[in-house]
Amino acid sequence: MTELTSADLDALSARLYPDMRRLARAQLRRLRPGQTLDTTALVHEAYLKLGRSAEFADRGHFLAASARAMRHILVNAARDRLAAKRGGGATDLELQEADGAGDIQPALHVLDVARAMEDLQRLDARLCRLVECRYFAGMTDQETALALGLSERSVRRDWLRARAWLKLALSSMEHA
Repeated sequence: MTELTSADLDALSARLYPDMRRLARAQLRRLRPGQTLDTTALVHEAYLKLGRSAEFADRGHFLAASARAMRHILVNAARDRLAAKRGGGATDLELQEADGAGDIQPALHVLDVARAMEDLQRLDARLCRLVECRYFAGMTDQETALALGLSERSVRRDWLRARAWLKLALSSMEHA
């Protein structure tokens, strides 16, 4: 892997822009409509975040890094929304004036997934990267295998394990 220059990153981003938009749409689709970030904004935020560490082995690695950056951006936005709901520097409101309580549930879900991903990272980093590729980036088995340097059979087997683990982790968070 060689570090990309700013011009190289611009060219790579321009070539893969439609793929980055697909990733962003897939991630935003999981959230409630009306989010403050739209597809274009999420792609651009991810581009800025990627520019800080511009080392990519290939297309798959770039897209996996893009998906990870987008996930981090959405998690930070969810944390900010929850902080604002808890009064993060806002003036006091009468109970009748407070609206948008429904925004809390999507933010909590994003944070639950983020906590589960952190736990999975500690348990098995390869499974965590696989979830980023399959779930967050929407990659196929073949694309994931290329991005992670695995066989498609390993990707399918690991995807079953990762989904089962995440289902258990998320259901235990709901009951906690």
